[in-house]
Amino acid sequence: MAGAAAPAVVLLSGGLDSATVLAIARTDGFDCHCLSFRYGQRHEVELDAAIALARAAGVTDHRVAEIDLRIFGGSALTADIDVPKHDPVEGPGDAPEIPVTYVPARNTIFLSFALAFAEVVGAADIFIGVNALDYSGYPDCRPAYLQAFESMAALATKAAVEGRPVRIHAPLIDLTKAEIIRRGTSLGVDYARTVSCYDPVGHDGTVLACGRCDACLLRARGFAEAGLADPTAYA
Repeated sequence: MAGAAAPAVVLLSGGLDSATVLAIARTDGFDCHCLSFRYGQRHEVELDAAIALARAAGVTDHRVAEIDLRIFGGSALTADIDVPKHDPVEGPGDAPEIPVTYVPARNTIFLSFALAFAEVVGAADIFIGVNALDYSGYPDCRPAYLQAFESMAALATKAAVEGRPVRIHAPLIDLTKAEIIRRGTSLGVDYARTVSCYDPVGHDGTVLACGRCDACLLRARGFAEAGLADPTAYA
């Protein structure tokens, strides 16, 4: 009789990248325990997508952690700050400045929750959909950051002290958005279920992507470069 699949915690935002990572973790044979966050984000509609993705994948467990990063603000996603918009012909900015959509310490907070969840379910593996190529320039999406967090986790948990250190998997870290989309498509990801927009708008009872924020433009460019149709409904 084959042994039970190893548990893994998968951070699932409801976006394109995290949906792809969930598919990769499942293909790799892990028993996936998904973790999403309601953190006061203006694009909370992504949580509906995360719930739908987890349900469609038939994951073992899906938790939604309730935290409110609006008490700190400091980001266009958690405070009354306009989300930067661009003309589609311009595409997302390539300036070295970290954009105002950066949420202070967000991935550190998320990974800390994932680390606690992993200890409880006995998981030695955490999956996160960060990317260091086609992304908005956030400092907590870089390989060096993930390596540092993994080293910290080796010192900070009972499991690691007892010889079961956690591994942080970032299978998309060095892929372009087009490569991510091709990979997910080959694994059967339904990208129509995903939400990328930072500033979605309501229209006739439906939610539409703005089509002009960094996330929308990176997504649209990725589908175009992959030679596939983007199923997103844009305003």
